[in-house]
Amino acid sequence: MFSFLPRLLHKKTVVTVQGLDWQRKKWGHFASGVLRLGEQAAIRFPNATMVVSRTLQEYFDRQYHAPTFYVPNGGTVREKRPLHHLPQWKLDPAHYILFLGRFSPEKNCHLLIQAYEQIDTDVKLVLAGGSSHTTQYAQELRTHACGRIVLLDWLSGDALDELLTNAVLFVLPSDLEGLSLALLDAMGAGLCVLTSDIPENCELVEGAGFTFKCGDVTDLERMIRLLLADSRVREEAGRSAREKIRTHYQWSQITAEIERVYLSLLGESAAPAVAEHFESSVKAIPTNERDRVAP
Repeated sequence: MFSFLPRLLHKKTVVTVQGLDWQRKKWGHFASGVLRLGEQAAIRFPNATMVVSRTLQEYFDRQYHAPTFYVPNGGTVREKRPLHHLPQWKLDPAHYILFLGRFSPEKNCHLLIQAYEQIDTDVKLVLAGGSSHTTQYAQELRTHACGRIVLLDWLSGDALDELLTNAVLFVLPSDLEGLSLALLDAMGAGLCVLTSDIPENCELVEGAGFTFKCGDVTDLERMIRLLLADSRVREEAGRSAREKIRTHYQWSQITAEIERVYLSLLGESAAPAVAEHFESSVKAIPTNERDRVAP
């Protein structure tokens, strides 16, 4: 909402929209209303607006008849890491389902737990993340912790890479996303991914992953059972997911496009060194914290 201030000093401004934050269940009426005003300001105040998904681009076109630049988030291609942290968490490689992200109501972690608890399997469920203005919700999730269900705090660096690259399946049951960085990183790690069928997730996993009906615990349980039972399907999906990240969502491509949009407002040409510096800076940010950073 304050993006008009630099323009008073004749400075070019660009706002990047990572998602429709006012829709998140954790916000009350007042906070949601303020965030809705912020959405409108993101269209009206800056010189340009960028969005991270085609779904968001269509939303702003439909809702405000406003043009936006589509520049998606990027992912990192990861190779399998040796075991250092997994034994401490009593986890075996390729023997746990992984959720990575905030413990927040719109992420539907409780739905994943409900579905998993209906399945008789020795494959564990791991939820790694932390609360964001949702301490009570996170505490409720932790009451389900047991030998089969493991809840971990924020992870970064080698610990995060090890957890990502050794999972058997990644599940994102959320009912609201912009373009999930956790999902991008899971695909870049070559994991078979299962997501809710909201448009933003379908856009990313099309041809490279699986979906279930959003909010439907029975359908989520069905899909988890199906994927755990077929290693060939998981492996093929994981290869397709990694290749999709390598082809379409590499940070080098993304930062070059961000740079192009910024510099086009100044009437300048892109300088490759700027993109390389931004790419290395983003990679240094833990996955669980990157959704707090806008270019």
